[in-house]
Amino acid sequence: MLVLLPPSEGKAGDGTGAPLDPAGLSFPALAEARAAVLDDLVTLCSGDEEKARAVLGLSEGLRGEVAKNARLREAPARPAGELYTGVLYDALGLDTLDAAARRRARASLVVFSGLWGALRITDRVPSYRCPAGVRLPGVGALGTYWRGPLGAALEAEAAGRVVLDLRSSAYAAMWRPGGEVARRTVTVRVLQSRIVGGVEKRSVVSHFNKATKGRLVRGLLQAGPLPRTPEKLTGALRDLGHTVETPAPGKLDIVVTEL
Repeated sequence: MLVLLPPSEGKAGDGTGAPLDPAGLSFPALAEARAAVLDDLVTLCSGDEEKARAVLGLSEGLRGEVAKNARLREAPARPAGELYTGVLYDALGLDTLDAAARRRARASLVVFSGLWGALRITDRVPSYRCPAGVRLPGVGALGTYWRGPLGAALEAEAAGRVVLDLRSSAYAAMWRPGGEVARRTVTVRVLQSRIVGGVEKRSVVSHFNKATKGRLVRGLLQAGPLPRTPEKLTGALRDLGHTVETPAPGKLDIVVTEL
């Protein structure tokens, strides 16, 4: 199984190790595209700070992210599995998985990134700020820019595997599985169920969504061999205690009432 995850805006502070080694990253077919985005971002953030803030959509309180981006080539790097924080990654708890679950995580988890395209959790990168919705001066809109490179890199990676797509919309735009891969891809929506005036109301709530996705990935990694078909994935999630509905082929609704 291949599990597609969004990154998080929240990131751990600078590590203490060596700086980025682009040649050491997974998916080497993305090397040229990564270099172009990195050059564009560093150039932008090394110039007019106000322009860089506007392009990246940064508030006054996040002004320091511009200077951080300007130093990406020299900054200490850390594994992506340690870099990303936030609700989904806190619930996933990669650092507390047992050895077998960690092996499954290394083989199955792919984190999407506006800067790097896609990463394994073992890939060492510095802390950065570059959402997928950004339009950089050189390469343009990142959601569009990455489609070609990621399609070439990930179609082969996903061949013969179930794809569990947990990305948010901005990152889903970077690569949309096609052909046979699309038929084995399952997207998940998390719905909070509440009783209001005696009537059930369902809604998408960001915190429930992220926390539930982190927990369901953790559960799958710990449960044993990962499912090999969409049908077995649905069954595995139900075995983990999730309330699962199938509104359409390739789509699952996870219904929750509380965190």
